[in-house]
Amino acid sequence: MQVRQVHDIQYQLLPGAERRTTDIVIERDGAISVRPPLRMTPEQVDETVFSKRMWIYRNLAEWRDLNATKVVREWVNGESFLYLGSSYRLLLVDQQDELLKLRDGRFQLLRTVVEMRGSDGAQQAFEEFFRTKGLPRLHARVAHFASRVGVSPGAVQVKDLGYRWATCLSNGDLHFHWKCLMAPLTVIDYIVVHELCHMHHRDHSEAFWNEVDKVLPNYRERKEWLRQRGANLDL
Repeated sequence: MQVRQVHDIQYQLLPGAERRTTDIVIERDGAISVRPPLRMTPEQVDETVFSKRMWIYRNLAEWRDLNATKVVREWVNGESFLYLGSSYRLLLVDQQDELLKLRDGRFQLLRTVVEMRGSDGAQQAFEEFFRTKGLPRLHARVAHFASRVGVSPGAVQVKDLGYRWATCLSNGDLHFHWKCLMAPLTVIDYIVVHELCHMHHRDHSEAFWNEVDKVLPNYRERKEWLRQRGANLDL
């Protein structure tokens, strides 16, 4: 990956791929990433980015507006945390056999985690919860939709993907960000189908979106939910 500048637009040039169109994405951190077809030179990519500058400006402005309302959570009793689209209050407890449990409608976190390890330790406890509890659910949804998409995916993993919700590797493995598990089930299904359809089309061409539409005719509503509220799927 290299960073390039076209007038006032700085973007990350990703390695080229077997595709017909240039994919320009505003990442969740506001960075601009561009993945071109293999045949394009960096200079040609610069020209494409410049030709799309008005689209980039509009989407950056939207990103700033959406992220201006991002929720900052604290590790105190009564704070709310999301799981599968529902909000649960936090309860700090003195004793339990796991660092974090979802029990009796509350996230119960060992008080010593916050007292001894601070916010980093508390966040790690939540991340581990989402990884372990979310993986079986994602396995089930991938299996459910794979036959409908007509693909045979590889291994499924839950990890920290930075500013991407999920990714489909060239070998068919699927990686999902642990933050996906905060979203409603309908949105999780959209993310799953999105990545499965990338096994047919590596880009975001019309053919790709037609493939998504075959499986989830109302995918646009789910995609829009993620665009507008994705900034709040965080700790």
